[in-house]
Amino acid sequence: MLDRTIWWHVYPLAALGAPIREVKDRAHRLRALEPWLDYLIELGCNGLLLGPIFESATHGYDTLDHLRIDSRLGDDADFDWLIDACSSRGIHVMLDGVFNHVARAHPWVEQGLAGDTDWEGHGELATLHHADPAIRDAVVEIMCHWLRRGISGWRLDVAYAVPPEFWREVLARVREEFPDAMFLGEVIHGDYSSIAAEGTLDAVTQYELWKATWSSLVDVNFWELAHALERHPTGVLPNTFVGNHDVDRIASTVGPDKGVLAAAVLMTTPGMPSIYYGDEQAFTGVRGESWSADDSVRPALPASPSELSPLGGWMHTEYRRLIGVRRRHAWLTRANVEVMDKTNETISFRCSDGEQCLQTDLWLDPAPGVRIHAEGEELYSWMLK
Repeated sequence: MLDRTIWWHVYPLAALGAPIREVKDRAHRLRALEPWLDYLIELGCNGLLLGPIFESATHGYDTLDHLRIDSRLGDDADFDWLIDACSSRGIHVMLDGVFNHVARAHPWVEQGLAGDTDWEGHGELATLHHADPAIRDAVVEIMCHWLRRGISGWRLDVAYAVPPEFWREVLARVREEFPDAMFLGEVIHGDYSSIAAEGTLDAVTQYELWKATWSSLVDVNFWELAHALERHPTGVLPNTFVGNHDVDRIASTVGPDKGVLAAAVLMTTPGMPSIYYGDEQAFTGVRGESWSADDSVRPALPASPSELSPLGGWMHTEYRRLIGVRRRHAWLTRANVEVMDKTNETISFRCSDGEQCLQTDLWLDPAPGVRIHAEGEELYSWMLK
């Protein structure tokens, strides 16, 4: 079932070394993912969540053509190769679809289907005319085209900004042909369950839990995490994460040691977890303020996992152990969570599906540590020495 997928989230343009703002080149970079597919499996994941791969002006979120692979990454043959390589390994593939805005040079602007307004003041980004039937038809065809090519679902960029009636119509039409496809909406603020219900989204990003996790660890205030867990949505599948392409690296925010505790929260709370590439290696990076603000959190990967720095090996080991716990307790996806106890320095929460339960204990004093246990059996423990 797709809701039990553990995703490895990659921003492919940067991860594969493509030029972002420089003169664009043409290369078959998608095939460079091959050794990383085996790495993904070894880590314990079974899904590849890819950032934008369609022809774009610069960073991928300024699309020029939703039906063509970005020339910096390859072509249709490279995409087919990737789908086959993932399928042979049992890896689901989810693509990032930007259906809120496009680059100003997109043909839809000239055709009058986008561009009456800029997206959030970015003059180079034209907001789609979501009420236009032609745009709805086009998005349905784009989604179905790539689903026919073998993907399992879509991450819907800035889904919160798109009218819910647009999603209701478009997704209903796509589901007529692909009833099992997954639609994950990027949602930051608001009532997640209501937003998902109005737009018929299968899952939404759980930014509230992300914020509470790192903030609790930094400020030594587990009351914030407790509050988020008590509000954890039950009416929709939350996509849980501690890092993505838009936020500071968790190891930079909380430090690598507390990063283990963040990973433990990620792997023992209800939802569908995604791991941003490199977090499992304690990659660091803080977003800046300039035109290159995101570069530090979107690094290039080496040619193969064997070339990774050994300094992140210990974190990789802890991620593998934690993912192993998650895979052996896949019921956590749809579980309920209850905070059992909390202080500034400690928290205990329990997840249950009515038949099984699992408890996670975190503490910061005298040194950061975590213990995961179920029915008297210790499943995982770690403490800074």
